[in-house]
Amino acid sequence: MMMVMKTATDIQVISRSPEVMSGAPVFTGTRVPVQTIIDYLAGGHTLEDFLDDFPTVTREQALELLAHLREMLKGAQI
Repeated sequence: MMMVMKTATDIQVISRSPEVMSGAPVFTGTRVPVQTIIDYLAGGHTLEDFLDDFPTVTREQALELLAHLREMLKGAQI
């Protein structure tokens, strides 16, 4: 079963499949776990560092994921 998050323009940002990275959420079309960008940014690296080190992830995918996370946090009861 594949779960996909889509942007307003239907760009698939995240996919999840048992056959890819043991089912971890990855950037669609890659084997790069979504957790990697979070770890990079939390570790003080820039978005540019992440994109340079993981060229299969597009800038659009990374920015859309970050925008989605920002929206999720707006409604979070923390």
